Amino acid sequence: MSRKYKFHNKHGHYFVSFATVYWLDIFTRQVYFDVLVDSVNYCRKEKGMELYCYCFMPSHVHFIFRSSNGKPMELLRDFKKHTSKKVIEAIESNAQESKKEWLLWMFERAGKKQGNVTKYQFWQHHNKPIELWSEKVIKQKVDYIHNNPVKSGFVTNIGDWKYSSARNFEDDHTVLDIDAMGFFV
Repeated sequence: MSRKYKFHNKHGHYFVSFATVYWLDIFTRQVYFDVLVDSVNYCRKEKGMELYCYCFMPSHVHFIFRSSNGKPMELLRDFKKHTSKKVIEAIESNAQESKKEWLLWMFERAGKKQGNVTKYQFWQHHNKPIELWSEKVIKQKVDYIHNNPVKSGFVTNIGDWKYSSARNFEDDHTVLDIDAMGFFV
């Protein structure tokens, strides 16, 4: 793994992206988005997550975050472990999930390719953390995150994507609260 994709500054602000295995579009139903929201809220309350910017896409997640207790790698590991377990449980118990058997087969298939996975693999293993060191880089990453649903063709305006902090920047905190970082404008 490249040196630039590691958490060197344990108290730094980081941009991370992580995707489902095979870039599967999982987050297409409210129940699965709810797992992400609940997990972020738990991590903010119990694990020291400071969340400044986010976007939940059908197959991946973007965050700008910081670990107030200096454990960013462990924080993301726990977040991914918890969400994978809860989303798989939600898929298994969702009578309306038309792709249930296929999705579980894909997770199992991905898990068989990894020596450290017992049954299912939900997330790809990498997070690609990039430490944010200047206002210019922060603005670039915020713009990238907020424009992701527009560039993907889901919406025409950044504030129209429900699961994005672009709405928070427009004073809409109905999905998630975010933390204020001094140099965010």
